Amino acid sequence: MSEAPEPPVVDVAVAALDIGGTKTAAAIVTRHGEVIDKITVPTPGRAGATAIIDTAADLVGRLRARATGTRIRALGVGSAGVIDHRTGRVLSATDALAGWAGTDLSGRLRALLDLPVSAINDVHAHALGEARHGVAVGHQTMLFIAVGTGIGASFVVDGTVLTGAHSAAGHAGHQPSPYAGQLPCTCGGRGHLEAIASGPALTEEYVRRTGQPVGDLRTVAERAADGDATAREVVLLGGAAVGSAVGGLVNMLDPAVVVIGGGVAGLGDTWWQALRGAVRRETLPNLDDVPVLASTLGSDAPLLGAASLAWEGTA
Repeated sequence: MSEAPEPPVVDVAVAALDIGGTKTAAAIVTRHGEVIDKITVPTPGRAGATAIIDTAADLVGRLRARATGTRIRALGVGSAGVIDHRTGRVLSATDALAGWAGTDLSGRLRALLDLPVSAINDVHAHALGEARHGVAVGHQTMLFIAVGTGIGASFVVDGTVLTGAHSAAGHAGHQPSPYAGQLPCTCGGRGHLEAIASGPALTEEYVRRTGQPVGDLRTVAERAADGDATAREVVLLGGAAVGSAVGGLVNMLDPAVVVIGGGVAGLGDTWWQALRGAVRRETLPNLDDVPVLASTLGSDAPLLGAASLAWEGTA
């Protein structure tokens, strides 16, 4: 658990939550996107929806108690799963959050905390953070790609996320990828980008090629840096697979900028060079100059994006 000491006093702020499969973070955020206090704890994902909600509400309650003299006007939430942006209900979710599908996320937090609540998918929240406070500030349109345990995307136009007719836009990891062959995907399909380019998929690819079990992708990255040729090939494969998909999305959406985030994006220069090379091979000639940038806000991005939604709700 990490806690910020002695938060500064401001007159008015909002609270923000980032509810993920492994951790839940809460923050107090000013209108200008300054995080003035923050707490992060493990998400009790296997314990069910009530435990997840209670943990999240407890974090906000603790921050409110510490924010002496600050009026908390609203709560913004970025959460794992497909979130109905109109109602704040969880439409679907992976098994990492047991019983999460069907949860009235906004309603239950509103009842526990007596605050107006706005909720959105966590990748969309991350994208909003970068669009409004990070590396994409000043760009009218942004394509955001998160590459981690899964692969998600978000398209932001004039500071607004396009969530889709069924609130399900952004499943970039579940588009077909020529790099994936017939590998099984977590969604039940085969040959999807996530099956070859996510963190767990790259780890499994290394094991398939070497027969050597490894704990996680960090080990593969370390071996690549130490000169392991197979590990380097796997890192290059992951970057190229993501870059190929991004290039196709750039052709379709014509964004002003592409921003890449998530844990896998920390693999280093080898991965990034493979990604950017594949993007340029796929994009149309007049789109060659679309910048492909690294996310700059880190773990604060979804909190800032969620907070910006909360501020909108107070207007």
